[in-house]
Amino acid sequence: MASILDYLDWRGDITFAERAFNEVDNLLLAELSYLDFGGIVPADFAAAVPLSDAVAAFTKRTPHADMGVLVPDKIPGLAQKMAASARFRDVLLSGYVCKLDEQTETQFAALCAALPDGTVYAAFRGTDDTIVGWKEDFNMGFLPIVPSQREAADYLRAVAAAFPSQKLRAGGHSKGGNLAVYAAVWCGESVQDQLLAVYNNDGPGFHTSLLDRPEHQRIANRIQTILPESSVVGMLLEHEESYQVVRSNQVGLMQHDGFSWQVLGTQFVHLSGLTEGGRIVDSALRDFVRGLDQEQRIRFVDALFEVLTCTNAETLTDLKDGGFRTAYSMLKTVRSLDPDTRQALSGTLGLLVRSGAKSVSQSQPIQRLKNWRLVDWISKKLAHGDET
Repeated sequence: MASILDYLDWRGDITFAERAFNEVDNLLLAELSYLDFGGIVPADFAAAVPLSDAVAAFTKRTPHADMGVLVPDKIPGLAQKMAASARFRDVLLSGYVCKLDEQTETQFAALCAALPDGTVYAAFRGTDDTIVGWKEDFNMGFLPIVPSQREAADYLRAVAAAFPSQKLRAGGHSKGGNLAVYAAVWCGESVQDQLLAVYNNDGPGFHTSLLDRPEHQRIANRIQTILPESSVVGMLLEHEESYQVVRSNQVGLMQHDGFSWQVLGTQFVHLSGLTEGGRIVDSALRDFVRGLDQEQRIRFVDALFEVLTCTNAETLTDLKDGGFRTAYSMLKTVRSLDPDTRQALSGTLGLLVRSGAKSVSQSQPIQRLKNWRLVDWISKKLAHGDET
């Protein structure tokens, strides 16, 4: 079965004048936003650069781009295919912004793609390799608003102001999908009137307080949430809008990788719903989140990232490359935590394990249940500060 890379091989010679924008095009532009176009694509919307030129400059500057631990390393190759295609090479890129602020725990990036069909796509980057970015993701679990969401709403309003007579689309992958939806909800009625569609590609949902707002209701029927068949990230928090399930050639969490989503013609291969495994994960995550009060969520996130940042690592790649020294520092930090904080870590992990074990035991037999119980045993060791 084909992937988004195959889509470019097979349909890259078909222009937007010949075939209209589709959901696969949306994911391609969302993935493109992960590239660092700083100094290449201007922040000024009026000073656009052809996609082919931007990718050529990026490739020359960074011939062996390292995307990090969890961001797909196929993205630079994807960009080169887009640049070589008749469909995307003349797309005009502008409005590139990239903000990383450790103090406010903000990781935000976006760019604007003006398509030859006269429409504009605002692409919001998902979580990158930075620890700050991952901390902001976790903050979504207990904060009603995180800084990048405010940035996204401001950005979409700026796009609308720069292109007042053109129809807009907004989208992103992972956290970028969440930002696109948030921006569409809070951009204001006049901007909403310009929006054709909003794409949330396996991004987390929201607290119910946002879903109940009239601003959300006004745009809900234009939100397209696309999830792989065993989605984990996309099932976090709540989605009021209906979601579309697509086939992936990966398993579990690896299905979050958009390069694994299967393509047929101009669309993804759609399924009737989540797989049994996906429903199990959804049930476990919902039980887990509902079992934590606000204080427990805050203490868990702060304790987890105190451990992750004790090595002065700034990215997940730094943690990975630190090897034994990093692992030792993290373990030492865990043992130095006060008993209440250590209990917050282990108790939250234990709650997740018990929620998962309950869901697994209802539909899967013994071996998976044993795996959950093993992790539960580890969390109990952590709670008591055991060294073995």
